[in-house]
This record gives sequence, C-alpha cells and structure tokens, in this order.
Amino acid sequence: MRALHTAATGMMAQELNVQVISNNIANMRTTGYKRQRAEFQDLLYEHVSRVGTQTSAQGNMLPAGIELGSGVKAVGTPRIMTQGGLAASGKDYDVAIRGEGFFKITMPDGRTAYSRDGSFELDAQGRLVTAHGNVVQPGITVPQNATSVAINAQGQVSVTVPGSTTPTQIGQLELAMFVNKAGLQGIGDNMYLETPASGTAQNGTPGTDGFGNVMQGNLETANVEAVSEISDLIAAQRAYEMNAKVITAADQMLSATSNLMR
Repeated sequence: MRALHTAATGMMAQELNVQVISNNIANMRTTGYKRQRAEFQDLLYEHVSRVGTQTSAQGNMLPAGIELGSGVKAVGTPRIMTQGGLAASGKDYDVAIRGEGFFKITMPDGRTAYSRDGSFELDAQGRLVTAHGNVVQPGITVPQNATSVAINAQGQVSVTVPGSTTPTQIGQLELAMFVNKAGLQGIGDNMYLETPASGTAQNGTPGTDGFGNVMQGNLETANVEAVSEISDLIAAQRAYEMNAKVITAADQMLSATSNLMR
C-alpha cells in the first residue's frame, strides 16, 4: 500500500527535524552558535487524472485532477545567522561582534576559517589565538610587559607598557563578510569554511563599509530561543506520531483485505 511508504518518509523527515532541534538545544550555551532549521519539500506526484484533461468532444476539461503524493524529503538545514545576545565576560581578550562579520582564523593546515566566537587568549609568544591555539588574523602579538590591553569598537588593539601613560597601537582586528552567510560550511569548534555557495570573503575593518563593530570584554551568545525550540520539538513529535498512526491504519486495512481472502 502506497500509504505505508508515504508515512515512512514523514517519519524519517521528523526524525531529522528532531535531530536538528536537539543540536540547537545542546548548543544553547555555545558562544556564537547559530541555530539551524530543517526545511522540507514534497516528493513527486502520480497523476492518475491530469488537471485540464479534455473530457468531451465539446472541449470540456477537468477542473481538478487526481494527484497522489509520494511523501516528503529534507532539502536543507540552513543556519539562521541572526545576531545573538551580548554577555559581559570581563576578560580583556574576549571580543564580541555587534553586526555583520566574522573573525578570520588561521587553521593548522594554512586554510582560513571564520568564526563569531571571540573568546580569545594569548599563547606563549603573546599572539592572539583561539581556545584551540589557532592564530587570529592578521596576527597580533601583545608585548609581555604590557600592563593593559584595549580594543576599541573599530578593532584597533592598543597596549600600555611600564613607563608610559600613552597607549600604543599594536594591531588591527579584521572581519570578513559573505554574500550568503548561510552557505558557509560548519566544521565544528565554532568555525566555518568558505564554499562556492557562500561566495568569496569580503575583508574589512570593524565599523566600516557595512561591517559590525566589536566590543571588548563581551561574548556573543547563541541565537537559540528555548521556548521556540521546545514548541518545535513538540510539533515534530506529534507529526511523527501521526505518521506512525497512518502506518498502523494502513497495516490494519491490509490485514482486513487479507482476511477477506481466507
């Protein structure tokens, strides 16, 4: 019976939907995380009676045909790249982006990754790095004798050293923007890679040409809303149950048909 396969596709779709929702909920406290959403499309139809088919020599046509759908399929799990909230951390090397842009990170293999996670640290050489030790581009080194570090909204990094009351600029943070942010490839560790779908990275400085500014001592929180995720989870669970009910009903109908043949 066709209904068995159709309902099965619905159950598989909702299983994927629950997986996406569970990942969003699991990352509610992940810095800079962007929630995902499962998107679906209906499958091909069998046209038992095509709409518009001529039904008489006088030119009468069917105003509505008979189309039997074959279920549903998942077509994507795009990321919703909306701004997350800003939370004060109090750390000098924590930086949040307010607006458009991604930090540029140099990976161990030389590739450039992109991230909204600004929880930075210093390595043994005084370089600004991520929690995994990857260098933040364009490469900023803080002197070991620096008594204070300041990062302004335009991404200019300045330090104060002993014997001087005037801050000295030692570097400039850069950001990258993409035509299609949802086209970035997530690779874990709060980082993304450029893809043909995202377009080429457009580099610039914070606060200019549409780029967002940065805030020292703050981190961007995940843009996951607990109430929305829970309501989506309940809806997915109910949809799964209804598809399972269709399979049960189809099985009972097949059983009744087979009993007639005894």
